[in-house]
Amino acid sequence: MTMFFDTEFDRIFKRMSVSFFDIDDIFEEFKGNGSESGPYYYGYTMTVGPDGKPVVKEYRNVKPDLLPTSDTREPLVDTIVDEKEKAVKLIAEMPGVEKSDVKIIVENKTVDLSAEHDDKKYHVKVPVQHKVDENSAKASYKNGVLQIVFKLVEDKKPKGKKVEVE
Repeated sequence: MTMFFDTEFDRIFKRMSVSFFDIDDIFEEFKGNGSESGPYYYGYTMTVGPDGKPVVKEYRNVKPDLLPTSDTREPLVDTIVDEKEKAVKLIAEMPGVEKSDVKIIVENKTVDLSAEHDDKKYHVKVPVQHKVDENSAKASYKNGVLQIVFKLVEDKKPKGKKVEVE
């Protein structure tokens, strides 16, 4: 009975091990393409939107199939709605650049962030989901963290007009 168990266990283990990939093969793929721009990252962030539903965002500097896209990295950006201060804050992590390297363009409910310093290059376009005053944007950069604050625009309630019945 023990011999049957050992051979059955070996058979199951071999079938399971075939389904796993060899991590060394992935790193060899990176080394072989001539790009030394690393580090490589790919991931997701999940936050809760203003409607209470989860919002999943992808961030990466590699494609899902683990091939490098370019030397430019996509910084991790988080959007926070501050109801108390009636503001929307975009917070981007861009370490290794100086304040003077950061360029921000706000246009058509999209914030275009870019920065370049030596071998550090960042770029991302962030859609703004809330009604904000684009002219109210204020940005600060400290210790690799960029913060942009917009004032929320309150929806103007339409004033009704009384119609007289004749």
